[in-house]
Amino acid sequence: MIDHMNNDLGWMLDEVLKMPDARHAILLSADGMLRAHSAGISRDEAERQAAALSGLQSISRSTAEFCSGEDSPWRQTLIEFAHGYVFLVAAGPGAYLAVSATEEVDMEAVTYRMQKLVDRLGRELTSPPRLGTGSRV
Repeated sequence: MIDHMNNDLGWMLDEVLKMPDARHAILLSADGMLRAHSAGISRDEAERQAAALSGLQSISRSTAEFCSGEDSPWRQTLIEFAHGYVFLVAAGPGAYLAVSATEEVDMEAVTYRMQKLVDRLGRELTSPPRLGTGSRV
């Protein structure tokens, strides 16, 4: 099987983790395809998480009306676990950035770094929809 992901953006994801208690970062497309991952997570695990996070983002987006009474654009999802957090943010059209961290992390600093990374990468983090997948929209 040919490896279509070369992880060119992985080093940029490592930058967002340069703070205490940040663990892993992955960049994924809306359809759950892994675009890049930080050094501390294996590709197999990053691919598994990308698929799960894509579903999470879709579910989060579908609850916008519950929040505001109208269809409002999704921006971020935060999940809290007993031993940490998962942050998921929009990173351009059809792309999402996820970061995991321990329960001791500075949550505001993680969100700030994620937004700065999204701003900095801009065009590189966009992920247009895949064509020719055989699915009907």
